Amino acid sequence: MAARKKIIVIASLIIFIILAIFVYYRYYFVFGEGVKAGELNFIVKKGYVFKTYEGKLIQSGIKSRQIGSVQSNEFEFSVADKAVAEKMMSNSGKIFELHYKEYKSTLPWRGFSKYVVDSIVTMREP
Repeated sequence: MAARKKIIVIASLIIFIILAIFVYYRYYFVFGEGVKAGELNFIVKKGYVFKTYEGKLIQSGIKSRQIGSVQSNEFEFSVADKAVAEKMMSNSGKIFELHYKEYKSTLPWRGFSKYVVDSIVTMREP
């Protein structure tokens, strides 16, 4: 009896640890980070239960993934900090350089995008 209980406890701990590592890697591990620059198209606060700030940056130039096609280079992101989002809201249309972190997946309280802006590097007139 004691041996079976010990096996169940050890197996439960192993499953819990594997699950914790998976959740951390999937939702909290910063996969990449960098800076994107462009003209701020919009930033809005939206959501049903969790209100998050979502925005779009239009980067200069044209990027084409296929030969013969034209695609604008847009960067859609979520904003983690309310103060950063409000500063961006009051300066829409300006050129921003934004520092962001890329996650593997989204969380409802973090935003709709896997790219999360955490700070403004620079801001200038177009």
